Amino acid sequence: MTATEQKQRAALAAVNEIQDGMVVGLGTGSTAAFFIRALTEKAHANGWQITGVATSKRSAELARTLGMVVKDIDEVNAIDVTVDGADEFDSYLNGIKGGGAALLYEKVVALRSKKNVWIVDESKQSERLGSFKLPVEVIEFGAQQVALTLQHMNLHPRFRMKNEREHLLTDSGHNIIDVDISHITDLTTLADKLKSITGVVEHGLFIGICDKVIIGTDPIKTLSRN
Repeated sequence: MTATEQKQRAALAAVNEIQDGMVVGLGTGSTAAFFIRALTEKAHANGWQITGVATSKRSAELARTLGMVVKDIDEVNAIDVTVDGADEFDSYLNGIKGGGAALLYEKVVALRSKKNVWIVDESKQSERLGSFKLPVEVIEFGAQQVALTLQHMNLHPRFRMKNEREHLLTDSGHNIIDVDISHITDLTTLADKLKSITGVVEHGLFIGICDKVIIGTDPIKTLSRN
């Protein structure tokens, strides 16, 4: 079974987490797109009223195109469930997110959600985090200075590029610097250090946030945080 097939299976399984009337956080990326399509299809078939809160402009556009009501996070009282992908996760359901450059909005939505579900293929599971580069979102002004700080931390920073000359910009107009954390053992301390750097807006370490991971193998595998 291919990774794409597993993502589709996980997305379909995640629709079972949703009920009529819910406010649902909509993740970003190819796996989240499968979920958005599956959810809107079920909502239309059953006459459900679902409100989406999107973590990116492209997810909001997809959901609206498919007929879902999408609201800004400040327009809802609470988010019942957020379903999103993950770039890597460990046995504690800590993870790295931000491969789609939406980590800031993803974390804002996740932290305001009653439940967070990640949908993945089996390749995303690791014994320890670090095989995927950690995205760090930084303001454009002084971004090179932040990169120097990250270099001094032995994190081997690299700007994510739109093309050979232009830095990729997030929906908020920020830069993304990807860093190597494969040698780091204390991720909680690292997370605090990164947030303390002036110019850093957010990082892609999601620690203690995910409640359930759905892996689209056959049969479906689910992991829950104790």
